[in-house]
Amino acid sequence: MRLDLRHLRILCAIADAGSLGKAASALGLSQPAMSTQLRRLEQLLGGELFRRSPAGVEPTAFGAEVLNQALDILSRVDALRHTQNGASRPEGATLRLGATITPVLPGLVARMKASHPEIAVTVRSEYAIGSLLEMLENELLDAALVLDYPGRELHESATIATRAFTVEPAFVALPANHPLAMRVEVRLSELSDEAWFVTPDDGIGWPEVFYDACGRAGFRPDRTYEFQDEKNLQNLIVAGVGVSLCQPTMKPIRGMVIKPLHGSPIRYRQLLAWRRYGPAGSVAASLHRFAAETYRELVMQTPHYQAWSQRQARI
Repeated sequence: MRLDLRHLRILCAIADAGSLGKAASALGLSQPAMSTQLRRLEQLLGGELFRRSPAGVEPTAFGAEVLNQALDILSRVDALRHTQNGASRPEGATLRLGATITPVLPGLVARMKASHPEIAVTVRSEYAIGSLLEMLENELLDAALVLDYPGRELHESATIATRAFTVEPAFVALPANHPLAMRVEVRLSELSDEAWFVTPDDGIGWPEVFYDACGRAGFRPDRTYEFQDEKNLQNLIVAGVGVSLCQPTMKPIRGMVIKPLHGSPIRYRQLLAWRRYGPAGSVAASLHRFAAETYRELVMQTPHYQAWSQRQARI
């Protein structure tokens, strides 16, 4: 068996659908045929790509790495086809880009400006993902960097397309003098007595995702503080006021450590969403590629995340 683009699209379809059955239906295959293809791909690539459960499937750490590369390859192929078909770039256009809290934004914008100088990029930062999606639907934005969660995936519409560029685990930020600060990984259940900083409702499932994970770990936090300002949040963590979940690419300040949660009980997908018909349509492949490239750079610049990824690849 040789790896080809069809196989990469199958992997992406499974990740987007969250189940073999839904992915099979989307691609016009039977579920047994999809299962056989996935099994062969796992044998070819040398590792388990998706973790099966009664609720569906989600990428393993190894699978997430494979998906990142698959999405990058497919984006490049789409860009080549776009060029081959003679599609013109929108000279003098403005791209209205929205973003939730993500470190990917600066690198994506820098790459976009360098690669497409003919397109002016404006940026709108908005915490609530639900608000960003509404702005896309109402033509107030052309594209946006958003998140979703396994089991609560965003669905495309007639006007909005989405494509994930990474699946990442939630890590936890602790004060450096915390009793668990020297651990390689921390179990969520070991933090049951902590005060938690929890970001507000994002309109698509947070913080319910957090509370559901705590419930599966056998507790519900007694003390929570709603917080959104990252700089002050980190200072409060250093002061020992509480702990917080964070993206694994977060860089800790002095007096703080960031640790992976054992078993990755909470995961996010980072996605590009865009209006199919508008300035983003002709450059969506570039935007997606730039987001994936920026994310890989962030991983390489974040020692605790890079170390975790290397450990997962060896499991």
